[in-house]
Amino acid sequence: QVRLVESGGGLVQAGDSLRLSCAASGRTFSRSAMGWFRQAPGKEREFVATISWSGGTTRYRDSVKGRFTISRDNAKNTVYLQMNSLKPEDTAVYYCAASQSLSVYINEYDYWGQGTQVTVSS
Repeated sequence: QVRLVESGGGLVQAGDSLRLSCAASGRTFSRSAMGWFRQAPGKEREFVATISWSGGTTRYRDSVKGRFTISRDNAKNTVYLQMNSLKPEDTAVYYCAASQSLSVYINEYDYWGQGTQVTVSS
């Protein structure tokens, strides 16, 4: 089992940067693919980025490519989401999640954090 706790959210202006962290506990973290998802008010939760257990493979939704970077440190049981050039449309609650394999599909993730709010003002 994996327990996930996100941090690093906040209120920023358009063009600013934020780095989200997701601290994991549990023996299987280093063997889990990790993902970041987000949910804006009134909208469904959507895929943002994912990274393989080794960190060697990543995937991003098109709207964040070139601006967001997902990474992980298995020694620290932590996954990160570096977000640059933030836009108001990036405003959402951001969740990290763990999966047995690399996936962009929400239903393939078994464990979820509680989320952290990111608000980008124009």
